[in-house]
Amino acid sequence: MRHICPAWPGSGVKAVRMKSKLGVTFAVAGAFAAGIVVGPMVGAVAQEGSRAETYRLLSLFGDVFGRVRAEYVETVRDRELVENALNGMLSGLDPHSSYLSPRNFEDMRVQTRGEFGGLGIEVTQEGGYIRVISPIDETPAARAGIRPGDMITHLNGNTTQGLTLQEAVEQMRGERGTSIRLTVRREGEARPLELAITRDVIRPQIVRFRMEGNDVGYIRVTSFNEQTETNLRRAVQALRNQAGTNLRSIILDLRNNPGGLLDQAVQVTDDLLDQGEIVSTRARRNEDAQRWNARSGDITGGIPLVVLINGGSASASEIVAGALQDHRRAIVMGTRSFGKGSVQTVIPLGAGNGAIRLTTARYYTPSGRSIQATGIEPDIEVKSSRQDNAQANAQRDRDREQDLRRALRNEGNNAAQAAPPPPPLNLPQALLDRIQRQPPEGFPALDPTKPETDFQLQQALILARSLGPAPQRRAQR
Repeated sequence: MRHICPAWPGSGVKAVRMKSKLGVTFAVAGAFAAGIVVGPMVGAVAQEGSRAETYRLLSLFGDVFGRVRAEYVETVRDRELVENALNGMLSGLDPHSSYLSPRNFEDMRVQTRGEFGGLGIEVTQEGGYIRVISPIDETPAARAGIRPGDMITHLNGNTTQGLTLQEAVEQMRGERGTSIRLTVRREGEARPLELAITRDVIRPQIVRFRMEGNDVGYIRVTSFNEQTETNLRRAVQALRNQAGTNLRSIILDLRNNPGGLLDQAVQVTDDLLDQGEIVSTRARRNEDAQRWNARSGDITGGIPLVVLINGGSASASEIVAGALQDHRRAIVMGTRSFGKGSVQTVIPLGAGNGAIRLTTARYYTPSGRSIQATGIEPDIEVKSSRQDNAQANAQRDRDREQDLRRALRNEGNNAAQAAPPPPPLNLPQALLDRIQRQPPEGFPALDPTKPETDFQLQQALILARSLGPAPQRRAQR
């Protein structure tokens, strides 16, 4: 089983309440008077009622299956019917649980290894359509101009309404060199956009790095697959070798990072912390709770960190940002993250039967915060573009976990249960005043190839250059 970062109660109470009010009162009173004897008897009755209800519902499923198989207008394969039923059962729980057909299961395994075929796009389902979480950098989708929040309404002219998420993803995948036409609705555009995209083998460069000037290192992590932590270590070492004692600080860019493997998020955070808790998970049963702690050793040598996030930063990237924020190991800058605070476990179903991706736990930052449906709030909010009115602001905030159908609730919404916020920033007010919270009038539109047009990055550089010691001057010869 593999944990990735994209239950129902028993019916015992219901079985007892089917009795008269007098019967319920008697059962409860009897339990207090003779709990050792009556308790197991009540439990046995409840368990028997629950089992009978389960058998009745399974019989109902068999009746419907047989009726469809015998009377549907066209012949339907048994496997197709069962797989559709499985997918409906799982996708009806929350936005991230699903059935993986054998082909989709293999595709997922290939993707987590760091190579897959298709468009290079992370998607979810909302309102029956396919919503883009984030395009992957330097892929066909990114080059075609796909943006987070785009709604894919048609594939090759056929509506995505009524397709399962897996069916839509399967249609977007294909052999290298083949094309697909996407119809996209984008907020602010009067008409749908028609985009023709040629598929390619997706080998995303998940960790990219460079020096900004001679004193600040920049590392962008685009997803968390099996190669992420290894590549992060290489990036940090290369920056330290390149800059030497001039390296003031490092900017870790997690914007539009949709997440991935939980163990990679833990390892990346462990690399940047010297001690303390990284993340904990709480499942349906208390005994299944887990906790991960950092081992001694910070691969940066304690160099100050600035973490960039936005509404496309989800799941594993939120684990990293939340842990570094709680320990005040980094200052988090940008806009509120996506808010996916649940863990999915991939459970294989045996040879030829695929797997299920099941939400099995919520995760919590070291201070005990659940970011499910709320996200990570940055220490310093910096917007990527001007937002001229409250309506535009509300629209941008809508493209998050909390707005997905059947999204899990946040169990910490009760003020009495809420975890304490991160420790306050210890920064001079003069420095905070230098950081602009949104681009000025006339600031150029973002061009990913030109860092000077990235307003959030430019503000992060102002902060980063104030955190570390001044670069050592080289001796003049």
